[in-house]
Amino acid sequence: MKIYTKTGDKGTTSLLGGTRVSKSDLRIDSYGAVDELNAHLGLVRDSISDERGSVVLLQIQHVLFVIGSHLACEKEAFLSKLPILEEQEITVLEKSIDQMNESLPAMTHFILPGGHLAISYCHVARTVCRRSERNIVALSETAEINPLIVTYINRLADYLFVLSRYIGYQLDIAEIQWKPKK
Repeated sequence: MKIYTKTGDKGTTSLLGGTRVSKSDLRIDSYGAVDELNAHLGLVRDSISDERGSVVLLQIQHVLFVIGSHLACEKEAFLSKLPILEEQEITVLEKSIDQMNESLPAMTHFILPGGHLAISYCHVARTVCRRSERNIVALSETAEINPLIVTYINRLADYLFVLSRYIGYQLDIAEIQWKPKK
């Protein structure tokens, strides 16, 4: 099987179900940003040594594929054939956030990204996650989107922020405080 089909050479692509749309379509932006987020999560996962964190990140990557498939599908008839996004996936994120937060000091300031590659990768992933969220919310204004998708992506950004702090805590790296000039 050849990887190139030449069907997108004129700036269009197919959604699940066969509808051809412009590659600049908001639906394409939405699942493209989720795909980009997934790639960044691979970097995060490859840069940490915490086994539990790696397992959670891999599970998140699988969930992002489910979300991407739903965003790539505009026809109701095809949605029933896709894997289901379940509310328990949001609960997994929340429990992970709570577990990490238990060992973290209280946050008393805004934090600048950086201090270690793994921390920086988390922040890049977090910002891509927020862009994904904005795209998906915009898409939901014109298309029917499972509301769990928006909730999951929102919670994932929170998870990535806490993960960045947790990695720094594990590595004994001081957080870089944002101190505005007066």
